[in-house]
Amino acid sequence: MKPLTEPEIRASFVNCSKGEAKRASIPRDLAEQSWDDLDFLGWRDPRSPERAYLSAEIDGKLVTIALRCPGPGPRQKKSSMCSICLTSHTGGVTLMVAPRTGKAGQQGNTVGDYLCSDLACSLYMRGKKAVRGLGGRPPEQLTLEEKAERTMANLAAFIAKVIG
Repeated sequence: MKPLTEPEIRASFVNCSKGEAKRASIPRDLAEQSWDDLDFLGWRDPRSPERAYLSAEIDGKLVTIALRCPGPGPRQKKSSMCSICLTSHTGGVTLMVAPRTGKAGQQGNTVGDYLCSDLACSLYMRGKKAVRGLGGRPPEQLTLEEKAERTMANLAAFIAKVIG
């Protein structure tokens, strides 16, 4: 992924108002991100744990979506699989919900999917971050490039549902 700047991220929000995009908590460490290891940038809002954000280049255009998710609570005891990177975690996968764009979003319609709670799918897929609890990645014969393509295809499908 190419390095992103705060103004680029703020200008690319698709499912919230300009005011919400202006108030969104953007990571302060953008310059220190491991951009070569990222297929997309995902982060949780440190001031509001029930908010998360995700920026990805889809069809050559930067798209950022706002997500809602449960804040910290009791740890899950079962293992769940992220629908984006296909990594299983015990307590590390959360249902995240994104308001749809346009009139559907104004009417309160949302799209949800199970994602890695920390949105570090790219790092799990590359083996750069250890899975919490039980779980892991299924053994595969795919190359890293093929896994990255599948991850981005899954993410693009989710974003397409948000955009409608």
